[in-house]
Amino acid sequence: MTKAWIAFALASGFFLFEFVTRVEPSLATDAISSFYRLTPSGFGTLASLFFWVYAPMQIVVGLALDRFGARRLILLGSFACAAGVLLFSASDIVWIGALGRVLTGFGASFAFVSALWLVNHWFAPERFALLSGLVNAVGMLGTAVGAVALSDVIEAEGWRAVFLGTGAAGTALCLLIAAFLREPPSPAQEATSGPAEHVRDSLGAILGDGRLWAVSIVGMLYYMPVNVYGGLWGTTELVRDHRFSQVEAETAVSMIFWGMAAGSVAGGWLSDVLGHRKYLVFFGAVLTGLAYAASLYLPVTAWQTAALLFAGGFFGGLQMLTFAMAKEGQPGGLVGTVVAFVNMIGIAGALIFQPLVGYIAESAGGNFRLALTTVPACAAVAAAIILFVGEYRHPDHLPTGAQPPADTPPPGVGVTGRRPRRRRRAR
Repeated sequence: MTKAWIAFALASGFFLFEFVTRVEPSLATDAISSFYRLTPSGFGTLASLFFWVYAPMQIVVGLALDRFGARRLILLGSFACAAGVLLFSASDIVWIGALGRVLTGFGASFAFVSALWLVNHWFAPERFALLSGLVNAVGMLGTAVGAVALSDVIEAEGWRAVFLGTGAAGTALCLLIAAFLREPPSPAQEATSGPAEHVRDSLGAILGDGRLWAVSIVGMLYYMPVNVYGGLWGTTELVRDHRFSQVEAETAVSMIFWGMAAGSVAGGWLSDVLGHRKYLVFFGAVLTGLAYAASLYLPVTAWQTAALLFAGGFFGGLQMLTFAMAKEGQPGGLVGTVVAFVNMIGIAGALIFQPLVGYIAESAGGNFRLALTTVPACAAVAAAIILFVGEYRHPDHLPTGAQPPADTPPPGVGVTGRRPRRRRRAR
């Protein structure tokens, strides 16, 4: 099991690194906007370029994982992510910065899905929810600590120095991955189909699955607070609307990631103990929306806001269970593609909401509180949708020796319980 835990540690470290690169621009919003001479909506667009490449790459990464394994993909991703961060800080020409952000998003697209793929194939099925929660916790904890620490360094040394340091750290991680990461036993090692056939069969298996689409949309709406509030606009809202100092605002926003770390692990553990996901996701989404609504509209102090954002992050950590719900409805040979599909839809929300919030705030005369009302609204919609999603496990994802319940529907059954029509391939 030593190889398994080394793989887990390196993949979790890569996810931590990519998540730091994802949120770094939010730590110096004004400085970067001034450096590139951008309006709030222009900055939102620049920051969201990360997601414009990250989101569509997810399905490519998932298909590649199921066909070729993880090691080469993680090595490529960590190198590209580090190179993108370095490029972003290399010039004051906005298109070069944009190219760096695109390259960062490309490299980062390999991190999370690869980590969950390794967890699925290195460890027993009954440990998936807990260990996937631990992967998320590593990213959230590192970001929570890093956001405050990097903010201090940015204030002292400037954001470009911090980005250069981050890129150097990513390069070191890439070297560790090259030296120590090993492949787990998986269907990818026994694959005999050609790449084109693999893509056709894998996509055909998931795109017509209504249940998978529903779970993915729930994940997108549920993750929106992290993408938009924690990842970009939260600090700005607290400074401008609540009149917090920069340090108070960044400390409060960092509590989202502390909460996510705790909630991911606690939710994964509880879900594995109970053997259920659906209603944990429902109650988590409801409580997440209430926590963010309270932080936006109640007359709360800085420490009370931090407590509310911790609660929002804690209950938001249960969003990780959408990945378990999705992959447990599919055979083991599709895990990478399924997890990637859910993550692609989830991250795609940033493409819409990051610039949209900036646009709403700009149109409302700088009222970020109004613009960020979209955060609790999306959580409420996620809670409503999950009530209509079926819950079951594929035999590939049951504990060893366990049998599926008699009423377990086959893979591909949609939300309504009916299997979608698929074209038969000529033999």
